Amino acid sequence: MLRTLALPLLSLLTLLGLVATASPASAAPVPVLPVVNMTALTAAAHVEGYRGNQPALGDDSSTRLVQRALTARGFRVVADGHYGRATTAAYIKYQRSLGYKGVDANGIPGPQSLARLGQGRFAVARVVQIGSRNDRYGIKRVNTRTRQMLTAADATVPWTITVSQGSYCILTKAGCAKASGGTHDAGGSIDVKVSTMTATQRWRTVQALRQVGFAAWLRVPSQCGGCWPAHIHAIAIGDTDLWQKNGKYTNRDQVADYFVGRNGLAGHARDDTPVRYRAAFTTWERYAGIV
Repeated sequence: MLRTLALPLLSLLTLLGLVATASPASAAPVPVLPVVNMTALTAAAHVEGYRGNQPALGDDSSTRLVQRALTARGFRVVADGHYGRATTAAYIKYQRSLGYKGVDANGIPGPQSLARLGQGRFAVARVVQIGSRNDRYGIKRVNTRTRQMLTAADATVPWTITVSQGSYCILTKAGCAKASGGTHDAGGSIDVKVSTMTATQRWRTVQALRQVGFAAWLRVPSQCGGCWPAHIHAIAIGDTDLWQKNGKYTNRDQVADYFVGRNGLAGHARDDTPVRYRAAFTTWERYAGIV
């Protein structure tokens, strides 16, 4: 009799969840992928081609993951954590294999190509997004990230920051200033008008731009034999659209110069910005708290 009553009771307890039942075979655990820090990676893609491996950028482990993934896809490169010219060249080949060309095949990882490269190998964090390439600051063309950076810098000074030359100038009717040497061909590069600023205002504007993630310097006519007027030249550190039609890396090498305290010109002289107006090397993502 007791055995007869036990069966319905056991069924009731099972229904109520009070008795453990055999569970189906558990699914295989999902592997935890290593993470690529895209903010550090793109900064390294700007700096390390010219200035060698810079561990302070914090990209080494991320760069090695990218290098191994490139090699696995047939674009061989040594996995040494240094985002040098060899890694840039391998990444260009990878981008071209995806059908990209021009600025989209510039050797700097973009969010889509990087995520695709990492499938099954790594996850991507601290993503750099440049947004639209057809944004504006004033009347000059820039991408959305550059516009956000300029807006933030502008908010820290009581005068107006006016862009005299924007980005993507090779795509505009006006074209590019010859003295720029291709540095404004694609994204991330801007010049700021300073003709109405005092000396102090000029230096303070350089500082404001640097604080939000630009490599920025005051340019004066004597630096090029009068080939340009006084202005501020700035490159958005970590911008994924740095590219030059002439195939050179001048704009990236300018960021590299800035990282080591140089002036970004052909002679690579020391940065002449007064110490009180200098700022630590940073990116927009770090400044804005995106990372």
